[in-house]
Amino acid sequence: MLESLLLNFLFLLLPVLTHLIFFENRTRVLTMPVVVALGAVSMILCMSFPIHLEVGFIFDLRLIPLIMVALYSGYKYAFVLYLVLIIYRFIIGGDGTLEAFLYNTVLFPFITVWSNRFRQLEPRYRINFAAVISLFSILFYLFTLAFQVPLNREFWLLAANSLSTYVIMTLILMFLVEKIIANTKARESFLYTERFHIISELSASVAHEIRNPLTVTNGFLQLLSESNSIPVKEKGYIDFSLKELKRAEKIVSDFLTFSKPQSENMVYSNLKEETEYTKNILQPYAHMHQVEIDLSFQNTLHLKYDKNQMQQCLINLCKNAIESMEETGGTLSISVFERKNNIVITIKDTGIGMTEEQVAHLGKPYYSTKNQGTGLGMLMVYSTIHKVKGNIKVDSEVGKGTTFTISIPV
Repeated sequence: MLESLLLNFLFLLLPVLTHLIFFENRTRVLTMPVVVALGAVSMILCMSFPIHLEVGFIFDLRLIPLIMVALYSGYKYAFVLYLVLIIYRFIIGGDGTLEAFLYNTVLFPFITVWSNRFRQLEPRYRINFAAVISLFSILFYLFTLAFQVPLNREFWLLAANSLSTYVIMTLILMFLVEKIIANTKARESFLYTERFHIISELSASVAHEIRNPLTVTNGFLQLLSESNSIPVKEKGYIDFSLKELKRAEKIVSDFLTFSKPQSENMVYSNLKEETEYTKNILQPYAHMHQVEIDLSFQNTLHLKYDKNQMQQCLINLCKNAIESMEETGGTLSISVFERKNNIVITIKDTGIGMTEEQVAHLGKPYYSTKNQGTGLGMLMVYSTIHKVKGNIKVDSEVGKGTTFTISIPV
């Protein structure tokens, strides 16, 4: 029995280890089909080499891959594993084939219905949640089996072994998976921190060096414009030059949004002024694209931040949301509220949405979903939120819209 149990555990580790070694740096879109394929192999191996109890019963750990894939990804990918489980069980044949089909058919929707709830939980709660789902799945199996076999000592030994094995194995595998996810997020966070640090230092240095010659040039041109020895026609050229210098200074000022927060712009506020300013300044732009702006503000928490950078951050996000609805119109919902000790900002649109791969690349330099975009707007958004130690969660579905959820600790 111990040998069979360890062999089944090795089969369950196969998808985890393979994903960790070969596919950890890929996006979720690319790896989920691989995880499903490996999960199917794991299920087939578990069913082919079941655990034999001394009392005569046999059982295996086929349900654990199905439970984990269903909880993490929902019915779409789990349905593939369900089909593999049913088909291979019919291939094996023997007693209980029809009962196994009915049991798995009833169990499948029960597991997948909890997927959304599962993904909203904190990692430590997800581990326990998966163990509970696993426990109920085996309890349901034992309940159906109780009508087919006598409730003797052998049955209760099967119940004790299957329940303890499933719960312990689920806990171990869930811990490994959550550890992999946590390590991946930590690595991404570190890379973002390094990237923003370099951009901040570079932008501040370049802006400072460019501003000095611009200031000198602007001063000399103003002196020339006041000279009486220069013809009026040529003074027109000076005026054009001054306007272009002013535009160049504006570009440099915008570039400074990537640098460290400026002390003269720091405020201690609850974001009310910034959100209202964003709505007012984008109202004409939204009206031009048949977009309605709905603002909800319910926050009393205060935070210290760079006012200009935060305004630009909100404007960039809302402007992108409006542009995603420019063909069909829609509603832009801006909501600011407090949750525990966090200020939460949600910006939701009903636009064209994005694929999971596009979402995974947001915030990277020079990546944009627009044909003429540079990606610097979203880079500035991520940089600003990073400076106040916040995080950004993006939920998007093609054809249905996108929701940005910003959580800033106070």
